[in-house]
Amino acid sequence: AEHQHTRYNPLRDDWVLVSAHRVKRPWQGQLEKPPPEDVPRWDPNNPLCPGATRANGEVNPPYEGTFVFPNDFPALQPDAPEPDDSDHPLFQAAPARGVCKVMCFHPWSDLTLPLMSLAEIRAVIDAWAELATELGASYPWVQIFENKGAMMGCSNPHPHCQVWASSFLPNEARLEDRTQREHLRQHGVPMLLEYAEQEARRKERLVVENADWLVVVPYWATWPYQTLLLPRRHICRLQDLSEGERDSLASIMKRLLIKYDNLFEISFPYSMGWHGAPTGPHLEEDCRHWQLHAHYYPPLLRSATVRKFMVGYEMLAQAQRDLTPEQAAERLRSLPEVHYKEGDK
Repeated sequence: AEHQHTRYNPLRDDWVLVSAHRVKRPWQGQLEKPPPEDVPRWDPNNPLCPGATRANGEVNPPYEGTFVFPNDFPALQPDAPEPDDSDHPLFQAAPARGVCKVMCFHPWSDLTLPLMSLAEIRAVIDAWAELATELGASYPWVQIFENKGAMMGCSNPHPHCQVWASSFLPNEARLEDRTQREHLRQHGVPMLLEYAEQEARRKERLVVENADWLVVVPYWATWPYQTLLLPRRHICRLQDLSEGERDSLASIMKRLLIKYDNLFEISFPYSMGWHGAPTGPHLEEDCRHWQLHAHYYPPLLRSATVRKFMVGYEMLAQAQRDLTPEQAAERLRSLPEVHYKEGDK
């Protein structure tokens, strides 16, 4: 807690520099604008709202729950042509095909996940699992991810996420596949199942837990208030969750996201995403080295206006953080589980 040191991340096979004393340094750098509090509940000019017209001219239905539609500006398309053959090993290209979808969580633009009901969050989880099953029937990787807040590149305040299915395993998926496979080979137990058991026993990085799930600030966390959401039993894919586990997932997600919002009393920005065993042709393979998990990467460091920048040393050498994971976990753990906007109700 007092002196700099490095910590190993077995999931990514890399290291992070922990320099807890640096959080005390004076800050005269960029200050962020807190997210707006006056987002209209419905805006006919917002392309994600019910009844609004999107960029391609299609009109959204008057949806009342979740709403999934093809991304109007997809990064992946199913019919992309093959790249030309390379004439040198330093200039390689490979085919990349897929589909991109957008999922609106709720018809109201001013209602983020921590302010939604458990039933509404459960509907989101069910929609995630349905998409993972549908797209995973043919595509090797289905990436569900949410960018929340303008600070994390979100271009629309309406509560939504994206789902990209690809004909290839992306870099992070290939890396986690390799490290988890190697851990199972060496130790005979899935890495993140063993890690969850260790963190549940140690409790020093635990944020919230219930019978089926736990959330920790991982020992190797890079971002200031990064968390890892883990099931307690061995589960390879999101679609493998039982009814009870989906209910308890909705509960623990709400508890975590309320704590995030309460930390600086703002709608807390982050990027999050699910990682599970590959699909498509991999459905017939032995993927028991995989353990389902979700990553949350929030950028804020000291306040609603001071963020952590991944630049300089982080880009050119290795990741570095300004407070210990234990300090971050203790701060999150101690926060109330009633949302600051609903505290007087």
